[in-house]
Amino acid sequence: MKVFSHQDEVEFISDDSRECTPKSAFLLTQSSRAYEAAAREKGCKLFLEPKDLHRFLKTDIPLIGVTGTNGKTTTSAAIYSILLDLGYKVALLGTRGFFMNDELIEPKGLTTPPLLELYERIDRAKRAGCDFFVMEVSSHAIDQKRIEGLNFALKILTNITSDHLDYHKSLEHYIQTKNSFFDDSTPKLINKDESKAKFNPQNALSYGIEHPSSYHVKAYSLHGGIEARIAFLDKEASLSSSLFGKHNLYNLLAAISAVHRLIGGELQEICNMAERFGGVEGRMERVSEEPLVVVDFAHTEDGMRQVFESFPHQEIVVLFGAGGDRDRSKRPKMGAVADRYAKRIYLTSDNPRSEDPLVIIEEIEKGIHHCQKCIKEPDRVQAIRRAVKELEAQEVLLILGKGDEAEQIIGSQKIPMKDRETVLSALGEIRGA
Repeated sequence: MKVFSHQDEVEFISDDSRECTPKSAFLLTQSSRAYEAAAREKGCKLFLEPKDLHRFLKTDIPLIGVTGTNGKTTTSAAIYSILLDLGYKVALLGTRGFFMNDELIEPKGLTTPPLLELYERIDRAKRAGCDFFVMEVSSHAIDQKRIEGLNFALKILTNITSDHLDYHKSLEHYIQTKNSFFDDSTPKLINKDESKAKFNPQNALSYGIEHPSSYHVKAYSLHGGIEARIAFLDKEASLSSSLFGKHNLYNLLAAISAVHRLIGGELQEICNMAERFGGVEGRMERVSEEPLVVVDFAHTEDGMRQVFESFPHQEIVVLFGAGGDRDRSKRPKMGAVADRYAKRIYLTSDNPRSEDPLVIIEEIEKGIHHCQKCIKEPDRVQAIRRAVKELEAQEVLLILGKGDEAEQIIGSQKIPMKDRETVLSALGEIRGA
């Protein structure tokens, strides 16, 4: 892509050698270095490392980077929401797209975009007068050095479970990659309850529920939402939220702690702003109350467990699949956790891509001992329609895996479909019958 420079010596910067001219600069990244000679052939004379971009783009804005297996999107969105409600101008970049000051600027793409695109987003936010830039940081971006040269005001760890082993090849490499984000002396905020977290203790504060931490929950209730008492040093504040589940208590605690560390001020005021945060579409989203139907993005064993444990003493029905051409090792684990918590299980497709949906379903089913619980329907729309129609009054239906995604990837086709809309359509048919 082309990014226009603020310095007269360079017309624009590109990481694509085909775009280069004698007036351009070529950015050398992990993926573009192989094309340096091609850029020279185009007449390009100036070659930049990521750390050089600060000379040509405006990047002097406090960056908040959130990484972890689960919770990145909700935690980032909560930080963004709290800061906006406190009167700051804020940008947010992540799974749901690029936002500035409560306006969607660019639709969703990669969780963390390529390096030059990321710098362009930061430059745009700075020029728009933003006070903070909040971003999700994926393990792929860390490993591929897509955040190279950036100076973070705060780095946050939500948790580390297991994901993306199709890319990282081993859990050890995945854990190491996540933890490497916290090797330096940058201010950081670590989930103290995450046993796999390894970090440079310099400038590190923590948050937690189960273990003593800098920001900690002294008492909480998860009945009908979240009620909690949060403490930092000798300060205490109360939190009341409509969000559900212990995992969302962690997400809100991380967001509150992050904002307090960034701007100081009264902890209670920050908690008051957190109470206004209504959550993220496709993350524990209540699509219907009667019957109770919830859509969530959970697509790992741990993410699913967190959702299940948000509905204690309720009869759980779950519908899910697993992504094709992705980490196959997690499939039976997802089946096993569903078997443990759910009364009935609908196994279906979740972006099967080039794989046979029935093969994916069989691999999930290997983790399920009580196979009589299972209904197998590879067509996700039909599976949702059936699950909704068969739902009984005392049950909650959890539709997991895709969250707010608006399409189903089957083979090379992207077919429009959204879990939420499919549920509402099925409910409309039932009520109109």
